[in-house]
Amino acid sequence: MSTDKPPASEPIGFIGVGRMGGAMALRLLRAGHPLTVFDPSDEAVRPLLAAGASRANSPAAVASAAEIVLASLPTPQVVLHVINGPNGIREGTAIRYFVDLSTSGPAAAIAIERALRERGIQALDAPVSGGIAGAAAGTLSIMASGPRPAFDHVESVLARLGKLFFVGEAPGLGQTLKLANNLMSQAAIAITAEALAMGVKAGLDPRVMLEVINVSSGRNTASEHKFPKHVLTRGFDFGFATGLAYKDVRLCLEEAAALGVPMRVGEAVREMLAQTQDNFGPDSDCTAIARTVEEQAGCEIAPRPAPRN
Repeated sequence: MSTDKPPASEPIGFIGVGRMGGAMALRLLRAGHPLTVFDPSDEAVRPLLAAGASRANSPAAVASAAEIVLASLPTPQVVLHVINGPNGIREGTAIRYFVDLSTSGPAAAIAIERALRERGIQALDAPVSGGIAGAAAGTLSIMASGPRPAFDHVESVLARLGKLFFVGEAPGLGQTLKLANNLMSQAAIAITAEALAMGVKAGLDPRVMLEVINVSSGRNTASEHKFPKHVLTRGFDFGFATGLAYKDVRLCLEEAAALGVPMRVGEAVREMLAQTQDNFGPDSDCTAIARTVEEQAGCEIAPRPAPRN
């Protein structure tokens, strides 16, 4: 099996072209790769077809159209179904490399690697961080693990999507790193919401608080970006669903438990996400954790009105 890097014209398959997957797939199209896609949503597929992609009627059809197949899917159960289900990837005739860009967790990554290895297909878990904006701009961070020759082969393709980090050959290491990252990201939202709620109830303007925090030791991604742009505006529209955030934190805590690592702060974050999901639904934005804190604290994390002259 050759490990030469694929040319820019190498056909690529892509399964799951929602907001994240669609943005990544569009970048590959614009880089010159013929693209075959599968997604049950006509709305998701439509812009890619307009840009020149071909639509397949099953994951197996995608895996029969390209040696390299990428997937961006919402849950480990969906990824495993795409692999093993009827007309799944395992039935494809052309595929040699499978790259899971989803946040599926280490256990799923190991199961995927085993199922595909039986068919002579090399699997990489390569979850991404950076959100929809990063997917569109090609500035994602990509945490890849799996066989080094497979990574070397697909490296030039993945480089179209962002900055690559090869974190090891054992399946699931990329997933473990992504779960750790997402736990920290959600914890930052939760603790920033609590700190700002305390300040608001004491009489501080949250804009002033963020201005000070962001040049001080409490600075984090939530205080720098999510709260100024998505909470203080009352938009709650960062672009990552509460249900997905809860899934990622749950997977992280399950992996930590399997490794014997206590995560008391992580358990609190999971509980806050569970409450937010119950209160506002799984499709609410992950920044809606702030709304949960507001309800419990009896305040609103919003700028004070400008004083009248």
